[in-house]
Amino acid sequence: MSNRIIICEASEILTTGLYDILQGIAGCDVVARIDTPEPIEEKIIACDANLLIINPNLLGHTDRNLPSQLVKEHPQLCVIAFVTTYIEPSLLKPYDAIIELNDSKLKILNKISQIERNCDKTEKNEDVELSKREIDVLVAVAKGMMNKEIADQMNISIHTVISHRKNITRKTGIKSVSGLTVYALLNNLIDENEVYK
Repeated sequence: MSNRIIICEASEILTTGLYDILQGIAGCDVVARIDTPEPIEEKIIACDANLLIINPNLLGHTDRNLPSQLVKEHPQLCVIAFVTTYIEPSLLKPYDAIIELNDSKLKILNKISQIERNCDKTEKNEDVELSKREIDVLVAVAKGMMNKEIADQMNISIHTVISHRKNITRKTGIKSVSGLTVYALLNNLIDENEVYK
């Protein structure tokens, strides 16, 4: 499952930098870039977005509750604050996560993965013991390999790869490639250098 992301930020320089980072992360697809909050609702529906990254400074005093309102109307949506200057901590409470200017690519990836799990309404299976083969497939996915490449490398059918991936998702509760990548990194199954070649 891909994260369909809307970036709402007035600065073109900041938007471009964030866009380049996100587009370089497997499982992330920036579907819209806007510089004011006015078209957000329309863009969420038109782009079927599930992740909004917005600079809270763009919201006027009366719009501070916009993140909570959007999530009520679009339960699949996660909202991340893109903090570029000091903001009162109480104003950041409605957000699922915070991205700051000095965050590394890995830190951003980790935050997206974390909120994915928090925003996901589906129940997670408690059995997280992955088989050796499932770990091999997970590592290959984290390296950005496609199902056919994995099948060829492991000498198994694409159907078997898909079956392993379904089991991995069922056991971990993680659906996206970016989330599985973070899982692999946090469990020392893969080195960071292998992800960003």
